[in-house]
Amino acid sequence: MPKITFMGAGSTVFAKNVLGDSMLTPSLAESTIALYDIDAQRLEESYLMLTAINNNLGNKAHIEKYCGVENRKDALRGANYVVNAIQVGLYDPCTITDFEIPKKYGLRQTIADTLGIGGIFRALRTIPVMMDFARDMEEVCPDAWFLNYTNPMAMLTGAMQRYTGVKTVGLCHSVQVCAESLFKSVGMENDPTVQTKIAGINHMAWLLEITKDGKDLYPEIKRRAALLTEKHDNMVRLEIMKRFGYYVTESSEHNAEYMPFFIKDKYPELIDRFNIPLDEYPRRCIRQIADWEKRRDELTRDPHLTHERTHEYASYIMEAMETDKPYKIGGNVLNNGLITNLPRNACVEVPCLVDKSGVTPCYVGDLPEQLAALNRSNIGVQLMTIEAAMTKKKDAIYQAAMLDPHLQSELSIDDIVSLCDDLILAHKGWLPEYK
Repeated sequence: MPKITFMGAGSTVFAKNVLGDSMLTPSLAESTIALYDIDAQRLEESYLMLTAINNNLGNKAHIEKYCGVENRKDALRGANYVVNAIQVGLYDPCTITDFEIPKKYGLRQTIADTLGIGGIFRALRTIPVMMDFARDMEEVCPDAWFLNYTNPMAMLTGAMQRYTGVKTVGLCHSVQVCAESLFKSVGMENDPTVQTKIAGINHMAWLLEITKDGKDLYPEIKRRAALLTEKHDNMVRLEIMKRFGYYVTESSEHNAEYMPFFIKDKYPELIDRFNIPLDEYPRRCIRQIADWEKRRDELTRDPHLTHERTHEYASYIMEAMETDKPYKIGGNVLNNGLITNLPRNACVEVPCLVDKSGVTPCYVGDLPEQLAALNRSNIGVQLMTIEAAMTKKKDAIYQAAMLDPHLQSELSIDDIVSLCDDLILAHKGWLPEYK
């Protein structure tokens, strides 16, 4: 039976989904599950929760817990699958810092975990820890698959794929719910039998095709979108579809800050026009912390706790590798010519086949040029951030920030450099020394 190691097991609700799913999967039900975190309390809470679920499913899995850096290798030793869900620096203090210091420069954000100055500094905090994981894995579980769920997805996954020997795929919900979100926005009934083709980069992949029994659904979708007059939560994505021709996978609040068109100090009316939720991620964090306080006893002290299998990719990927039953995902992989008009060293999100041989990405070819151009505007930031993390050169941090579409549209070069310096200082202790 396989060993599944969960890094960042203090993410209790997410651990419940991924590991609860695994316990409900016949080929994974008797796995050894190793929980790892540096927060002893959160680790214990996840252990109690998962132990209750396991007991109610016949106590088939063997659950272990490992706390602290000194026990990390033991958690990883002999693993077949490593699920990564860490957040270096947490909401408090690091996410707060990533939002509040840019405000002093007039720079507002919505999510700040994938691109922009927030995404850059989240990557700079996280990549060194990921490299530590990789060194341990190369020593104690060299054949394991690393399933990364942590953002910024393309930066972290790309760093692992380019600079380590660890077999890595990045996983995100956005591909799975892309068509459903579009149908909801334009008042069409969700149809799980539609055929879709999606490719691009994480959080900016494109719904290239959406068909039903061979019929293209885009004309009807766009007709309905043009008739909408009421404000709703998906206005940015529909505007992108109107102007660039295709629907983008990730939410409007995310994509509002990946492009230079929507959050602009010079045009504050755009925030209201496109219903953009500034400071959305801090609000979510506060709500999630409050919700956790309410749910803590329910999840950690209920001996009758149960679980139903979710649509998270992880258990289906592990099942496909264990049983050789093929499964299709949208995976984040190194490009290597899969999307021919994007850089080969970029981390791209493309259809992948999973079976006993691992993750096999599908060739896509050229994206429509306008979509590739939007992707490249983000890829430059991603590649320079990875270079900064791996070389420890401060100039590379500045260059990553200067390439960012949102920062370019709002700040001068001098202000971008000053903002980076302020964040480097504020994150002291969370970042390595930069030359």
